[in-house]
Amino acid sequence: MASSLVLSCCCIIMITNLFMAFGFGYAQPTRAFFVFGDSIADNGNNHFLATTARADTPPYGIDFPSHKATGRFSNGLNIPDILSEQLGLEPTLPYLSPLLIGEKLLVGANFASAGIGILNDTGFQFLEVLHIDKQLKLFGHYQQRLSLHIGEEEAKKVVNKAIVLIILGGNDFVNNYYLVPFSARSRQFSLPDYVTYLISEYRKILKELYDLGARKILVTGTGPIGCVPAELALRSRNGDCDVELERAAALYNPLLVEMIKGLNNEIGFDAFIAANAHQMHMDFITNPQAYGFVTSKVACCGQGPYNGIGLCTPLSNLCPNRDLYAFWDPFHPSEKASRLIVQQILTGSNEYMHPMNLSTVLAMD
Repeated sequence: MASSLVLSCCCIIMITNLFMAFGFGYAQPTRAFFVFGDSIADNGNNHFLATTARADTPPYGIDFPSHKATGRFSNGLNIPDILSEQLGLEPTLPYLSPLLIGEKLLVGANFASAGIGILNDTGFQFLEVLHIDKQLKLFGHYQQRLSLHIGEEEAKKVVNKAIVLIILGGNDFVNNYYLVPFSARSRQFSLPDYVTYLISEYRKILKELYDLGARKILVTGTGPIGCVPAELALRSRNGDCDVELERAAALYNPLLVEMIKGLNNEIGFDAFIAANAHQMHMDFITNPQAYGFVTSKVACCGQGPYNGIGLCTPLSNLCPNRDLYAFWDPFHPSEKASRLIVQQILTGSNEYMHPMNLSTVLAMD
């Protein structure tokens, strides 16, 4: 009788171990993922807000698995979606989604909101958006909710182990400093002084993110803001990138990397990883054919010169094959271009990722 009882217990233990090994039972996501930033990262928060910065009508989402507009500023998946996919993680839900409850909290959350920037006066024209200080407050609320679900200590572990992506900065130029001639910020600051001010404000944001428990934080620089179809339509006569906007990016991105180095030195380890989004984009902008694109100047969806005027709407010009276009709409990369960017985030050399790429970060973890 005793031997049969021992045999039964051993069988139960073996079956339990098999269930856990194959992801059944109480297995939790291997790692959470948190996303902050602007429209490059927004996966639907603005859908729940009274804002003009939204992507919830066709043809947005035309290549998404559901073929429906979801609030992503893409024809399909965006950069956070593709990072989740490549890392084998479940896609994060928008923080404002009513579906983000219970076990879904363990996956992480996306707090990004189209139109916002480092500064709270960036994006005022879009009405109700989640400025970055609001996103950080919601991250604190998220942690309270997670603590109620799994306990405070386990919640801290989830946040400490998580991957964090933050995409900010571009709107502080195109939707603030250069939004209109003689904008308030351009009257207040010369461009070099404005860039210095942005970096000082961004440092406070990143430090607060660290203080909230984030330990693996990907920080993207601004992309080639002078080369997007919207700016070509407004500023370019021959299809060349706008010199003034590219000067802004050239001032901003190196200072961002230096600021991140300083933060890491202060903290004592490499919590922050800088992603050279400008170079990632310029690879396929300067040589689109090498990456399978027919153009990096004309948006797939839009109207006017370079399809760069106004918004992408059901009445806009729409290309039949989105994989042939580097830009989906006047401002945002196509899913194919986003995949190229994510590949560099994962495996890129020091030219693209400093001090290391994400695969190295995870291998060291």
